[in-house]
Amino acid sequence: MESSPAMLSLLQEGRGCEMVEKIKEFSQDGCSIRPDPSLFALAVCSQHSDLKTRQAAFKALKEVCRDPTHLFSFVQFKKELREGMKCGIWGRALRKAVSDWYNEQDAMSLALAVTTCKQRGGWSHQDLLRLSHTKPAHKTTVLISKYLTKGWKGVQLAYKDKENAADVARVLSYLEVVEKVKHSSDEVEVADLIEEHKLGREQLLTDHLRSKEAALLKEMPLAAVLKSLGKMTADKVLEPGSSAVAEVCERVQSEAVLKKAKIHPFSVLLASENYKRGLGSRGKVKWDPDVNILKALDSAFYKSFENVEPVGKRFAVAVDVSTSLSSTVPGMCVSTAVAAAAVAMVIARTEADTQVLAFSEGVVVPCNISCTMSLIQTTAELVKIPSGSTDGTLPIKWATEQGKAVDVFIVFTNNQYLTCSASPVETLKRHRQKMGTSSKLVMCGLTSSMNTISDTEDKGLFSICGFDLGALDVIRNIALDLI
Repeated sequence: MESSPAMLSLLQEGRGCEMVEKIKEFSQDGCSIRPDPSLFALAVCSQHSDLKTRQAAFKALKEVCRDPTHLFSFVQFKKELREGMKCGIWGRALRKAVSDWYNEQDAMSLALAVTTCKQRGGWSHQDLLRLSHTKPAHKTTVLISKYLTKGWKGVQLAYKDKENAADVARVLSYLEVVEKVKHSSDEVEVADLIEEHKLGREQLLTDHLRSKEAALLKEMPLAAVLKSLGKMTADKVLEPGSSAVAEVCERVQSEAVLKKAKIHPFSVLLASENYKRGLGSRGKVKWDPDVNILKALDSAFYKSFENVEPVGKRFAVAVDVSTSLSSTVPGMCVSTAVAAAAVAMVIARTEADTQVLAFSEGVVVPCNISCTMSLIQTTAELVKIPSGSTDGTLPIKWATEQGKAVDVFIVFTNNQYLTCSASPVETLKRHRQKMGTSSKLVMCGLTSSMNTISDTEDKGLFSICGFDLGALDVIRNIALDLI
């Protein structure tokens, strides 16, 4: 709570209902980079002292919690916020909201949801149904509730000799397929069922995934394929020269498939670097990278640039090379130099007015990043000047002195503490005044958890601590004035 001063300020000002509306907007419009902050904010609103705020929060639950994972997280946040208090969390309002989440969903959507995600973070559907005292409002919900609480055998006993309505029969048939796929040893039957009913890997038992991944591959979304390449290679689903490898390479390189799946170049880069390692994130799964898959990923990286929609702003992307950029971005197997180069390439190729800069030791060097350059060439262009001391305001000063108007400055640094010879706030203000712009500054620490700009009321200054694909979405939303 202490790290959320803006949220607490809004609540103290009596703007809780307005805050709930903003949470809904972010959740529905896809502006939220991660669901947890919105779910945490909704949990806070749901137990605020203002009655209208609490009512608005619970009413918004089914719109913000779009799947069971979100619902489990919301309940967990409620529990954590109540820790240390004598009262529990399962009051009438929460019980009704959770009951409505189950009762107001379409039957098949609910069946898919509960078979895809049965439990998360110590919570299960059985827990929520019991604690919320849910009374199923429809016959299909009665069936799904029995499946969750009594299991498939309980359902079979209860519905064995019944004549069921069409909607109940449909859900019953779907649940039967899910159970059959889990336990069947007939590979041909399993493959047919997966393809016919478009089942996902989450609906299968872990022990059965290895033998059924080939069938899942046909229906697997491209984003999931990119994340699973190493595992499928280790499980011999993707063997050198096989039809499965040929199919994956074709899908990965297809411009139409990449566009439909909205795959970002950085997602492809992460998939490529992860696959190239030949080692899982926990070090248990190992594989020999397939050369053809690596070539397909390299091709997909450059093709996916077409998927990035331009913002239409004037950008300056500045990379601090005062320290070595050979370190790895935390949580990734990508070096800080490659990460900065990839982002510079994305912006330079999609935005018509982009200046890429490298700076160190009082020197700012404009980099010539053309559309024909490879990632290796771009990385080499960025690190060509020697390292030394740093000054985070150099890119802004350079743009001001050169008379170049910039809407968004993005500074990437590897330093835990980015020193500045002058105040970033004042330096940015001078650029705004001279160039007549409403410039913004985004300081992004590629490896840092402490890299922040000093406290300021200026809404045009942002600090991003650490880096991942979500950081790119944040930067885009900042440029679009959505943040």
